[in-house]
Amino acid sequence: MAAGIGLIAFVLVQRAGHDTLDDQRQRELAEVIRTANLLSRNVVDLQKALGIVAAQLPAAALASDAALSEFFEGKPVFRSLFSNIFIARPGGQVVFYLDDKGVQRLELSIADRPYFQRTLAERRPIVSDPVPSRVSGLPVVVLTQPLYDASRLHAVLAGALNLSERRLLSHLVEARDLDGEALTVVTDAKGSVLAHPDVQLLTRSLTDEPRLADAYRVWLSQGSPVEPAGLQLQQAGDVVSAAGVPGADWMVWRFRPQSELLAPLNAARKEALAWATGLIVVVSLLTFALLSWLLHPLRLLERRAQQLFGADVPADQGWPEAVGEIGRLGNVLKEVSISRDKLEAANKDLLSRLVSVLAASPTGIAFVRNERVELVSTEFCRLLGHSESTLRSSHPSQIFASPEDFASIRPRVLEAFARGRTYVGDWKLLRSDGSHFWAQLRSSSVDVADAAAGTIWTITDISEQKVAHDQLEWSAGHDPLTGLANRREFEQRARSLIDRSPHSIPAAIVFMDLDHFKPVNDEGGHAAGDAMLHAVAQAISASVRGSDLVARIGGDEFALLLEHCPPESAVEIAQAVRAAVAAIRLTRGRQTFVVGASMGVASLLQGTASVDEWIAAADAACYQAKSQGRGEVCVAVREAA
Repeated sequence: MAAGIGLIAFVLVQRAGHDTLDDQRQRELAEVIRTANLLSRNVVDLQKALGIVAAQLPAAALASDAALSEFFEGKPVFRSLFSNIFIARPGGQVVFYLDDKGVQRLELSIADRPYFQRTLAERRPIVSDPVPSRVSGLPVVVLTQPLYDASRLHAVLAGALNLSERRLLSHLVEARDLDGEALTVVTDAKGSVLAHPDVQLLTRSLTDEPRLADAYRVWLSQGSPVEPAGLQLQQAGDVVSAAGVPGADWMVWRFRPQSELLAPLNAARKEALAWATGLIVVVSLLTFALLSWLLHPLRLLERRAQQLFGADVPADQGWPEAVGEIGRLGNVLKEVSISRDKLEAANKDLLSRLVSVLAASPTGIAFVRNERVELVSTEFCRLLGHSESTLRSSHPSQIFASPEDFASIRPRVLEAFARGRTYVGDWKLLRSDGSHFWAQLRSSSVDVADAAAGTIWTITDISEQKVAHDQLEWSAGHDPLTGLANRREFEQRARSLIDRSPHSIPAAIVFMDLDHFKPVNDEGGHAAGDAMLHAVAQAISASVRGSDLVARIGGDEFALLLEHCPPESAVEIAQAVRAAVAAIRLTRGRQTFVVGASMGVASLLQGTASVDEWIAAADAACYQAKSQGRGEVCVAVREAA
């Protein structure tokens, strides 16, 4: 029996180790994907910042160092985003350089830099590979933004990030690596290190990092995929995950040793063995003591019987025929013993079933009484990352993401109990490692008439369902091709402005219809058409304010919703968007496709009755722009009601 119990325990522990490792691999993969997405957003934000400043920079200012200095002096937040900022002419000559020491006059050319050459050739923003700065000699990554005078590219605005300063990456490779021996590294698509806790490894190959060298070689053997959905890479004894950074073609790598991940399970296994050994010893001693106690009354009864039946009493008239108090005492003791054994067996069976239910239940279960957790299931402990001893006698508020959440759930639970119902709600709960997860919490009263009887809580992890629901909500309001808002989302936002009128005035709608888009589809195919629509979406987004809503209404029609925007500003934004769209060059084979934009602007007037009325005004102005020869911006002429 002991061997069977040991074998079962061994199999269960091995299975738990395998499941724990699989779960940790998924967690590490999710973590590296989140890190890559955050890094992508940072890069996109920096590119947007360059685009916004480029749109605001007057072309005439390039002729004067004083004008440039004054312009950037008024952009302290923008300056703080980069280690240095510089402007270069198409020939590569740097005409303006600004860093933390101020404006410097340098005789410097970047004409041979690949990122500069790509910016001129592709006429779009570029993120460079790591290169040594020609001013400081330190490794930097450069983000570029073409500057246009009308449709002519007359200069390049660039911001450099000193990798040694970790302006962009420090909180990603340090703050997230506080959990034990975890390591997060960022490289470019060629494996050159962009971010590492050890600055000595910057710009070196990832093969120089022994903790990731084997996984890096596996990645190379797979064709060096820059995969935003994440990869799990095989490396003996370790868990290595990697994910591509969309838009920058970088890779985020995360390393954790398996021994660290399985340490809690190994510790729990040792603790369980110690408890089992101690329990066997205690049970053995208790069994011996119980047998001694049960046999002692029998000996007393025998002696009493011997005293009762003396030598004058024949042996055949002895015990079996005994009557009276001794006989009744023997019978009573026998009945008591039998009844007690039955009761203990029933209690033991009931307790064993309860423990089995709690251990096998796929749902986290807890019994809470007098604001203390008294009993928890194995799944409850696993979901929260705590041991049973830690959770028992703890206050239930400790499992919530914030004290405010626990304070707000109490009246809802009491209200449900008052109506004779079970409370059901979705809440963000706190794990022992400080992370959060979404769970469905159900609370049932043991006895509605007696609050002191306690409550039974059950929790189920619904994080995946929550993410799927959020993604579904996002998809319902966005265009899948361009990532812009769709017509439904656009009309909802516009309707909210009308509902808040006149407090939402000034505001404007800009309707845009692409010119010459049909030849792109006809001659370049639908793939070229999709690429052009995506490029147009990027150009529009880079030309508007951060608070403006950009939407694809359908086909080649786009719209802008400009809040807190006077009519003259709306026209300026429309002109900037029109110029940005006209500057797009899409090359397919030997063909280069160009589109234009006809735009109609309609401001929100007091008394505008509906979204359809507002949109119709902008659409009519757009039609007028097309009628005037295309590539124009027309303003709707209306009167306030």
